[in-house]
Amino acid sequence: MKTIIVALGGNALIKPGDEGTIEEMMENLKAPIKQIAELSKNYNLVISHGNGPQVGLLLLQQEATEFVRKRPLQILVAETQGQIGFMIESTLDEELMKIGLDEEKLFLTILTYVKVDANDPAFKNPTKPIGPAYPVRTQPGQVKTAKGWRRVVPSPKPIKIYQWREIKKLMELGSWIVIACGGGGIPVIKEEKKLYGVEAVIDKDLASSKLAEQIGADILLIATDVEKVALNYGTPEQEDLEKLSVSEAKQYLEEGQFPVGSMGPKIQAIINFLEAGGEKAIITSIEKIKESLEGKAGTYIYMDN
Repeated sequence: MKTIIVALGGNALIKPGDEGTIEEMMENLKAPIKQIAELSKNYNLVISHGNGPQVGLLLLQQEATEFVRKRPLQILVAETQGQIGFMIESTLDEELMKIGLDEEKLFLTILTYVKVDANDPAFKNPTKPIGPAYPVRTQPGQVKTAKGWRRVVPSPKPIKIYQWREIKKLMELGSWIVIACGGGGIPVIKEEKKLYGVEAVIDKDLASSKLAEQIGADILLIATDVEKVALNYGTPEQEDLEKLSVSEAKQYLEEGQFPVGSMGPKIQAIINFLEAGGEKAIITSIEKIKESLEGKAGTYIYMDN
């Protein structure tokens, strides 16, 4: 079977207007995980996911009191990998039971850490939004995004997923569904044969693309809050795209059609994946994962002839 990486955006857990309760997140996961359970009949699967809202809330929680020692961002990322991994596993188990695959399919959340460059310019220019969006600025360090005022943190490029061999081995066994690269992975740097966590959040789409490259995945599917990639998004001239070539994608990136805080990293992740030899790439909505693989939804991105 072919291997597919499904990268779930933050709206897979928290939708606009939600309070971010566990009950809401578990309910929201049913739509994508039901489709993924069905896809496991025909594909080897890796599920990755964002953690922007969750890691941002953990930051707010620990800043709300002086009685708890502050934990660095990389530790909070690790915490969200466990938290969200549990919620995905629990939902997946339920959906697999519904279709009679609970005895056939195995699943596992892998604590994933990712190598970054200590000299990455992102550390001097934070751009990654995390946490809730506010209609007005509520604290220093927030910037205005498409969704409102949000805190931004460094987002260095992923160089290597350290657990890729384990994930590849599980894919070769054929019965596993792996949850990995949660929140983009735990950012680490290597110095003198030691790994050190760093205060940053890696983009989950770029990390998913790097993992896809390392394990030789066939398909990268990025599920977000829109069904198709669009030009002139949010304007009267908006144009939804069914297909997009890599050369066109690069051109539109340069023109600023795909902002850094939203569609930009997704497009770059797709370009990286296809140029590294990936077979197929799709961007679609959380609700249209299965339909997009059938050619009925989403934007299909392809290499130029």
